Amino acid sequence: MTNTYLHLVGARPNFVKVAPLLNLLSKDKKTDQKLIHSGQHYNDNMSKIFFEELSIKEPERNMNIGSGTHTFQTAMTMLKFEEIVQEIKPNLLILYGDVNATIAGALVGSKMGIPIAHVEAGLRSYDKTMPEEINRILTDQVSSILFTPSRDANANLLKENHLKKNVHFVGNIMIDTLISSLKKARSRWKSTQINNFPKKYGLVTLHRPSNVDNPETLSKILGSLVEISKSIPLVFPMHPRTFESIKSLNVNYLKEKLLIIEPQGYIDFLSLEDHSEFVITDSGGVQEETTFLGIPCLTMRPNTERPVTVNVGTNVMVGNDLDKLHEEIAKISRGDAKTHKIPELWDGQTAHRIAKVLKNRFAQ
Repeated sequence: MTNTYLHLVGARPNFVKVAPLLNLLSKDKKTDQKLIHSGQHYNDNMSKIFFEELSIKEPERNMNIGSGTHTFQTAMTMLKFEEIVQEIKPNLLILYGDVNATIAGALVGSKMGIPIAHVEAGLRSYDKTMPEEINRILTDQVSSILFTPSRDANANLLKENHLKKNVHFVGNIMIDTLISSLKKARSRWKSTQINNFPKKYGLVTLHRPSNVDNPETLSKILGSLVEISKSIPLVFPMHPRTFESIKSLNVNYLKEKLLIIEPQGYIDFLSLEDHSEFVITDSGGVQEETTFLGIPCLTMRPNTERPVTVNVGTNVMVGNDLDKLHEEIAKISRGDAKTHKIPELWDGQTAHRIAKVLKNRFAQ
């Protein structure tokens, strides 16, 4: 008898997480892999290029949900995904991270009695104003297999009364993808227009509502970035959300001050990270990638669901304190960046550990 595993993805962080596990499990003749794309991220630079670069097979279905409010994306994904689950009748639903497709899949699967495995379970920022935090908590609550990337995530789940036998510390699956892609990213740097960038630069990624949706907040951040760019060039691959927010501001001068470029595919962005002096971000995944790469990371959020990147990694939380942002960059420029190490089990073998758990759980 063949087990059918149904993987649901919706946004670029999911694509990086699904690739190593999907590709590994596809080698097992006793499992049938079905990949469903909600279409939450849908343009080429936010979706298609990830499938191509990470050798992810074409999805069985693309629900083409597109952009919209959190409620719209979640509700539409639930409606369409329910029909797909009814048709495929999987033995297991595998969900990734904390995007709207994740919580939508969790609610559908739990209502239909399908076992759920959550990859990247147990992360907590303890900030329920973040939609992602709600998605994480609720997805974990209805999942029967919880794969964690760090020991603090295990502790969070046990504190929430999850059964210890359901919690599996397997490491960070995003690092599997990073390790397998790093040689290509470094080679890409030598052979593309990226060589035209300054030899030394800082990298910027901003997309969270708390930073980009409020015009006053965004204006202050952009002003600080312009100040920083006087001492070191800043490369800014601009997220569509940020681009739309900037349209309402009188900041035409930005193109003269910052190197604003299109959103990058996975390999090109990894190359940019790897060669940067530091990264200014509000992304969770970037906090992890920079920690592994040893690149100083300055996170413009008041909290993080990935404390291991602060406790042992390169991450420094600066929140909305722009003075602290400038101070930390000054430290980096004089060679005084924080010491760091790579977290436990961030070794490129997470997919293999997950596959082993699933094999034991669903052994014939």
